[in-house]
This record gives sequence, structure tokens and C-alpha cells, in this order.
Amino acid sequence: MALIIGLTGSIASGKSTISAMFADLNIPVVDADEISREVVKPGQKAYKKIVQTFGEDMLQPDKMIDRKKLGSIVFTDETKRKQLNHIVHPAVREEMLAQRDGYVTSGASCVVLDIPLLFESKLTNFVGKILVVSVDEKVQLDRLMSRDKSDETEARQRIQSQIPIREKAALADAVINNNGTKQESYEQLEQILKRWKVL
Repeated sequence: MALIIGLTGSIASGKSTISAMFADLNIPVVDADEISREVVKPGQKAYKKIVQTFGEDMLQPDKMIDRKKLGSIVFTDETKRKQLNHIVHPAVREEMLAQRDGYVTSGASCVVLDIPLLFESKLTNFVGKILVVSVDEKVQLDRLMSRDKSDETEARQRIQSQIPIREKAALADAVINNNGTKQESYEQLEQILKRWKVL
């Protein structure tokens, strides 16, 4: 029976860094963010629904969805965020499970589902173990502001649109403290995977 690990964290917690470490260990990773970009490409069902719901002015000149523009609307309006999630999440879920099952069928003993909103989207039943990447709030805020070139108000809004990281950590089977160096995080990951008999 393959072990399915749900990898999650909060925005700017460094989850992508940990995700890359799994790939380095030859453990397949199904990336929900990557899938969410795929399902909103022109021609996809979710793309058509987004344009119907939010209008043509959400499109860039090349007809791709302007993620920043859409983001600025849904991060400040709960109703619109729910509308968007209602369109995107089912499409992402379907593709994610198809990829997960594909890896399991082809003999993978461990598959990682990298899902930023694992708890928010209530997808914990899709995984056997939950691994949360955690950072201090100050580190998270600084990383987010420098990564997205956003001001503190914008960054705080985005952080507050998710379940607080300490609440996620409390619900996890294991937590990686990602305040330190990559090496320190890698050593923590190794210990966890040994404990779970993956390594």
C-alpha cells in the first residue's frame, strides 16, 4: 500500500523548497499549484467558467487569465473567492487524483500531494500522512513581501486569507521548521521519512 503524504504550509513558508527535496529523493510529487495553472488555460472547462463569471476584462492581451488582477479581486471579496474556488477546485482535485493514482498504479511506494490549501479545501481524506512546513510569522511576512514585491498590508491580507500556520502545525503528523537553512530543513525531512519508513 503506497503512502500518500499531504505536503502543506502557508504562503511563503518555503513549501516549494521542501517539495523540491522530495523530487531529489525520487519521490513523485503531484503539485496542486501547477495543476491549478494548467486547468485555467484557454480551452479548459475551468477557464471558460472563469471568463463567464468574472468577465473578459480578467484576460491579458494573449487571452491568458490575469492571475494578479483576479487575485486582487478574490483576496478582498469572500463571495468572489468562493465563486472562483468553486470553479477551480473540482478541476484541480480531479487531475490531482488522476496523477496520484497513476503513480501508485506504476508502482510508487510513496507519493506526495503538494497542496497549499490542504486544510482550507478539506482534502485531508486524500492523504495518509500530513507534513506541514512551518515558519515564524515575521519570517513569513518578510519572505512574502520580498517575493511578491508587496507592501505589508497586502501581504498580511494574503496571510490572513489562510488558516494560521500554527493551527495547521497542530493538525499535522509531522512539522518541518523552515526558519533555518535548507540543510537543516533537509535533515528534518530525512528524519521524518525514516520514521515513516519511506527511506
